[in-house]
Order: sequence, then structure tokens, then C-alpha cells
Amino acid sequence: MTDGRRLAHSGFTLVRDYPVPVHNVWRAFAEEDRKRDWFGDGDTFARGAWAFDFRVGGRDVDEAQFHGGPLSRYEGVYTDIVEHERIVTTYDMWLDGAHMSTSIASFEFESIPDGTRLTHVEHGIFFDRFWADAPQREQGMRGILETLADHLT
Repeated sequence: MTDGRRLAHSGFTLVRDYPVPVHNVWRAFAEEDRKRDWFGDGDTFARGAWAFDFRVGGRDVDEAQFHGGPLSRYEGVYTDIVEHERIVTTYDMWLDGAHMSTSIASFEFESIPDGTRLTHVEHGIFFDRFWADAPQREQGMRGILETLADHLT
């Protein structure tokens, strides 16, 4: 480590059950209007760039300015999609123009008696001054999955 350069590695698994069929949870990821309802829109930030291309090799972009806070930018690429079973992405995050992290993430969809079990596994690398933010990614994803729950009900 020289000149403040540093890497932090972080990984986590989140499992969440939703009381709706797999196809409903899948549509929340696969259809742009539905995804934007729970992932891309909200009252806590001002919308910036948005792109949605749900296919292997397709690219998503979500940029937003948090009220009273930083500009956040997400750029993801779909690397594997098996309908109603799994989605795998790689993605990068920027905060106020600084490259914060690169991650690989998977979402697995499983039918259970009371609905759908969603398993999210993520591995990230956090760069330089953002190395200490690694534990916050899991907390942030928990919040996103909670927003998805609100959207599905």
C-alpha cells in the first residue's frame, strides 16, 4: 500500500422470502417499468442518468443525487440470465465521480410453498479511500431488498 492506495474485499449472502410467485419477483427485475418502480425511483434522491437493457451483455445505468448528499452512479452488465432461475451481473459504483467499487452479484429465484425465496450473493472490491465502505454494501442491499418487498406487496 503506497500513497493511500488500498483495496478491501467484501462478500455476503442475503436470503429473502417474498409472498408472491417466482414470476412476479422475476418481472420486478426483468421489466424496465417494474424495476424502475423499486430500484430506480424514490423521493430521497433526484434522478440522473438511467438505462435498462435486460439481456446477457446488456448494460444498466442508474445515477442519482441524494438530497443533501453525493452523486451516486451504478453501471452494471448482465453476464448470465436464466429465466425465472438466476441473474448474474458485474457492476461498478462511483461516488461524486470517484470509482468506488467493482462487484459481481447473483440473484437466484426459488419457488417455495409460500412464494419465492430470493438468494443474493455478492463479492466486491472497494478502492482506496472507499475501503472502509465495504461493510455498508450489505446494509445497502438489505434496504434495496426491503424496497423490493414493498413493491411486490
